[in-house]
Amino acid sequence: MKIGVFCSGGDAPGMNACVRSVVRTAAAHGHEVVGIMRGYHGMIHEEFFMDSDGQHHLTPYRVTTWAAHGGAHLRSSRSEEFRTEQGQRTAADILRKHHIDALIPIGGDGTFNGATALSKHWDGQIVGCPGTIDNDLMGTDYTIGFSTAVQTAVEAVDKIRDTASSHDRMFLVEVMGRHSGYIALYTAIAAGADVVAIPETDTNFTEIISHLNRLKEQGRTMAIMVIAEGDEKGGAELINAQLKQHDCPFQTRTIVLGHLQRGGSPTPEDRRRATQMGNGAVKAILAGETGVMIGTRDDRCVSIPFAETYASHRPVSLDLLNVLNEIAS
Repeated sequence: MKIGVFCSGGDAPGMNACVRSVVRTAAAHGHEVVGIMRGYHGMIHEEFFMDSDGQHHLTPYRVTTWAAHGGAHLRSSRSEEFRTEQGQRTAADILRKHHIDALIPIGGDGTFNGATALSKHWDGQIVGCPGTIDNDLMGTDYTIGFSTAVQTAVEAVDKIRDTASSHDRMFLVEVMGRHSGYIALYTAIAAGADVVAIPETDTNFTEIISHLNRLKEQGRTMAIMVIAEGDEKGGAELINAQLKQHDCPFQTRTIVLGHLQRGGSPTPEDRRRATQMGNGAVKAILAGETGVMIGTRDDRCVSIPFAETYASHRPVSLDLLNVLNEIAS
């Protein structure tokens, strides 16, 4: 069997570890893996990974050190061309031309939407792995890249706190999360932030200002607020402007971490989870499964139909939000 593997959408630390696991698991069962470069765009334009010896297939030796590397060695992209039916038909033709029997896409909801569309024109098996730092896919407790993104954000907040303390200021730190507050909430808890703003809850400025005034009365001279970029009241700059209009008791500064959160060597947790899911994806293909994502629940691999993974965004834990609110008070 020939299995194609590729990364799609935003890069996430741990994608390389997942590819490594796919290659090594497939080889252990006597199957070949080819790397497709630049996601669906590369599929349409026949961009395949090529080793120094001119071979397209990925060998276990070639991917030996990949688990330690951030980014995506197979590159990643979003493809407007693939969104069209003609683009999907072209991709299907390329897969048949290269005698690819199965695909393992690593990505988020857009990636699995694309896989569902491709399956209408191609009869090979497709089993995905959740590669997105947002941790917002339904059906799985964990997505590849989330742990590293949170660690990066926490390290940044720890550094920002030094400056906030030195200058008696409040810093508003914007993290990624267009639809999900997972990175923001986990970062706020781990870094000891005082306020969090996430898309899943209403950002009430009256309550926030009241909380900040209480901190000021307790003798606090600085504060930290973590904001998910997709909060309904806007990002750090917009929320900062609204806090000032509500007479914020602290001098404020804003910082946007942005794509910094996508990079860096993946944490051991991301490497372990990515390896587990890549292994599970190959085994699912060998068992005849298709049209599913391999996620984890209670530390065990599970198969979730693609349509369920992007039907909605996985909500954050209200219990964790209550923990932050109590600790920050």
